Amino acid sequence: MLVMLIQDLDRTSDSPYVERVWRYHSEGGGTFISIAECRSELVVTRHQGRATVTVRGPETRATAATYPPDAQWLGIRLKPGASLRTRPAEQLVDRGVSLPEAVRGSFWLDGSAWQVPDYENVEVFVSQLIRAGLLVIDPAVTTALRGELTDVSPRTVQRRFRQATGLTRSTAQQIERARYAALLLMRGVPIVDATHEAGYYDQPHLTRSFKRLIGQTPTDVRRNGSLQLSFLYKTEPFAPR
Repeated sequence: MLVMLIQDLDRTSDSPYVERVWRYHSEGGGTFISIAECRSELVVTRHQGRATVTVRGPETRATAATYPPDAQWLGIRLKPGASLRTRPAEQLVDRGVSLPEAVRGSFWLDGSAWQVPDYENVEVFVSQLIRAGLLVIDPAVTTALRGELTDVSPRTVQRRFRQATGLTRSTAQQIERARYAALLLMRGVPIVDATHEAGYYDQPHLTRSFKRLIGQTPTDVRRNGSLQLSFLYKTEPFAPR
């Protein structure tokens, strides 16, 4: 498949609410596989003179997606447990919602018009959302994913985790483990070693997970990691339960 999606920029962020910021553009239309993701994301699509802001929730499986030619995308990948108060993650599992367009270059959110952010001012935009009480994060999610002890019951942690992310902690761990294993394979790590390092029982376990969450077999990923895997970045699997 001819790669028509091109990565322009990709960086971390100093915001405690943002995991990563990326920018892509297309030189032709096409399709790709959107792999599973346990984080929410804000995506700005610029196409044919219009800018659309979409709130995407976590994805529990790999799905086919299409993209138009001559478009640009800005992605603000939020940290686990962070989401828009008016568009909570638990309502957006495996789906996304485009926010209404206001005057050109702005969009409606919580009854107010907001300027569409660009790559350089993401942190300013995020800070404004935080001050307005529209972007929230539950610290219990980060604590749970690190495997740290808390002063609340496991049931309370699980309830807060699901409310904040739309997923169970176990599902989030499975997704992140598959993404981590995919990165290892793309770096040339043998399948048997990636299986062990990512914490899978055996290679068939890895293969079953990949088919559901990555949309490819481990052999396919190691041989020629396809287009959607460029959305991966250096990460480590979450702490086990």
